[in-house]
Amino acid sequence: MTKWVCLVCGYIYDPAIGDPENGIEPGTAFEDLPDSWVCPECGVGKDNFEEV
Repeated sequence: MTKWVCLVCGYIYDPAIGDPENGIEPGTAFEDLPDSWVCPECGVGKDNFEEV
């Protein structure tokens, strides 16, 4: 699975880890994140991420 980086703060979304603090289970692909998901570090939307 591809990792994604936040272009604003540099946070890396790793699908193998997910975002458990925000209800995203490990193994969740970036494409499968809900549209309402935001960067846990700076709060920007998915459109501010790009593949690493």
